[in-house]
Amino acid sequence: MTAAHATDYTWFEQRYPVLGEAYCLTQVQGIAADELLRRFDALPGREVAGLDAVVEAWETFDDGEDEEAGALLDDDDDDRLLVAVTALDGWALAVEPYGYLGSLHELVPRLAGGTRLVSHFRNVNAVDSFHWWEHGGGSRLHFEPLFADQRHGSDAEAPGIPELLTACGFDLGGERHRLHTEAAFALAERLTDVRLDEERLEAATFRIGYAPRP
Repeated sequence: MTAAHATDYTWFEQRYPVLGEAYCLTQVQGIAADELLRRFDALPGREVAGLDAVVEAWETFDDGEDEEAGALLDDDDDDRLLVAVTALDGWALAVEPYGYLGSLHELVPRLAGGTRLVSHFRNVNAVDSFHWWEHGGGSRLHFEPLFADQRHGSDAEAPGIPELLTACGFDLGGERHRLHTEAAFALAERLTDVRLDEERLEAATFRIGYAPRP
């Protein structure tokens, strides 16, 4: 397990302001990126290089200017969200600008089928969530990073969990409004051993997909 801390991820919002406002990141162990896209029931689109290109693809899709999306979607199939997937260190990673699918209780078991999942999400209203899910064991840990002292799941009160959360930068008993999103990134790194940084995210090749809105 790495020693990641919230302060290791203060760059993320500065580097990717769109994602800093609202995002969902989902990591699933031991499956291919395209398989994760399939689990989202997403229509696969083009490949792009780097997370900047993912954000640009989302912006054009959101503005209705994505020609490829228009070619893939018909009039009865246009209520979809953009999901971009890649693979890092044995985990498939899905990035959703202004998305939330990887945070949904009804979708998480399907995404995690046969393996394990770690996801975290926040929106523009500071609504947020963190999931750690194991196939066969269900939810090990689920909480809102803004309220990390209120936890659910089989490991919510397990020995070492409060210490782990504190080590990531969560404040379990005091001021909750400082670096809680960055602490979610740090906790995800500790659980997956996958370090996200600008260099890796810009070097990655992402497959764009269009997933149905529930």
